[in-house]
Amino acid sequence: MTARRALQIIFGLSLAGTLFSGVLSYRELFQGLGGCPAPGAPGTILGYPACVYGFFMFVIVCVTSAFGLAAHGRTG
Repeated sequence: MTARRALQIIFGLSLAGTLFSGVLSYRELFQGLGGCPAPGAPGTILGYPACVYGFFMFVIVCVTSAFGLAAHGRTG
């Protein structure tokens, strides 16, 4: 497997994760039943659902792999 192919796979998986966790985050934050639970409630981290943190982690991986693909495309 080439480095470019690995970056493409990472980009695709992180894009799918971004979309999935983005939908979950949107539902929790904007369509929730009365908003997010209070800090310390079960299933939260500092008052926010775990999917919100997952969304930002997937965005970071997606952007990083996109930069890697762009840089790999320029160099060869």
